[in-house]
Amino acid sequence: QARLVESGGDLVQPGGSLRLSCIPSTRISNFGEMGWYRQVPGKERELVATITGGGRTNYADSVKGRFTISRDNAKNTMYLQMISLKPEDTAVYYCKARLGITTYWGQGTQVTVAS
Repeated sequence: QARLVESGGDLVQPGGSLRLSCIPSTRISNFGEMGWYRQVPGKERELVATITGGGRTNYADSVKGRFTISRDNAKNTMYLQMISLKPEDTAVYYCKARLGITTYWGQGTQVTVAS
């Protein structure tokens, strides 16, 4: 059993930056693939970025070049660094992590991009 806790969501102006954090209740090195997903009301949750235990990353086309996913075993934290934010990035962002055959989700953190 594991819990994931996201933080860092905020209201930011277009062009601004934010860094989201996801801290698991157990050692992050225990997890296989981890990732960030986002969802807006009325739409399906969509992949933003993933990172394997070995550090291989994958990004949605819409965020390539603007978002960077990383995981820091020493700080036991996964990050999503977001720059050049656009209004269409507004969503609830969720952390996801796989531990063995089980997938865990965090509770989400709201990111709002508006002037």
